[in-house]
Amino acid sequence: MQKIRNERRLSLADVSRSTKIQIKYLEYLENGNYQKLPADVYVRGFLRSYAAFMGMNEKKLIKQYEREKGIEKNIKKESYEEKTAEPVKFSSIVITPKMAVIMLVILMAFASFWYLYREVDSFISTPRLVVLKPSDGAAIEGNSVHVNGVAEKDALVFINDQRVMVSENGEFGEDVGLKPGLNTITVKARNKFDKEAAQSVTVNANFQQAEQNVENIPDSSNPVVAESDSISAEIYVAPSPTWLSIEADGNLVYSGVLLPESVQKIEAKEFISVTTGKGNQTYAKINGKDLGTLSDDSGVVRDVKFNKSGKITNDQQPADDR
Repeated sequence: MQKIRNERRLSLADVSRSTKIQIKYLEYLENGNYQKLPADVYVRGFLRSYAAFMGMNEKKLIKQYEREKGIEKNIKKESYEEKTAEPVKFSSIVITPKMAVIMLVILMAFASFWYLYREVDSFISTPRLVVLKPSDGAAIEGNSVHVNGVAEKDALVFINDQRVMVSENGEFGEDVGLKPGLNTITVKARNKFDKEAAQSVTVNANFQQAEQNVENIPDSSNPVVAESDSISAEIYVAPSPTWLSIEADGNLVYSGVLLPESVQKIEAKEFISVTTGKGNQTYAKINGKDLGTLSDDSGVVRDVKFNKSGKITNDQQPADDR
């Protein structure tokens, strides 16, 4: 617009007088300061008057204005977004090889201190042990009770001096045989520093013990020498842990997984019955006599009975000595 006006040797005042457009608006149009102009409806009126005065095509002039205004608007929008965008901040700290080595040494020293603290704490403190069931003073209907609890991870756990298996989380559980009346169950946990924690619970077992058959009572006038008044048995397993169930005179005295380094010692009047998950890995010693394995079978063997003289079968027929 300014070029056309200059070619025709017209001043802004000349155009303003003829078109009735204020000089400032003419300056805004010529300089492209479209944001200072009034609403578009007025601007289009200015452009029609200007085109009529200059002998120009008003439609082309209006389209040129709209195009230039759109370009200016986009440029200002991009400029605004650049100004308001969050500046990227870069850390001024430069990690050098020397700093990396120092940080690694500090980290190793901290790890060593933490390990030493844990070891000293384990050495001077007793291992964790919690007996969950049964509760102290509980009344039990039957001749056995399931004992379970939680101990320190990697600790050795013993129930009535018999070692039991412990899970990776420190959980343990075992069935314990009871005698009629008051029973005391002692649970111990021992860590790798031989520090030991112990907890005892008492339970009252309410059941009738199987009556013993007494036959052939010798006459006092003609005494006979009995071989033994009771049966003493030692049951153990090797080389792997094996599940066992042991009864003495019909009463359950043990049920659980026996570890190779543990021995179950049982006393009975008439007989002892053993059921095992692995017959060829379960051994018996009766009244000091080693009878070897319960069976050549590698699977489950049920109700192998022992009397005072040795092993007998389920139908009470003596089995061959091993």
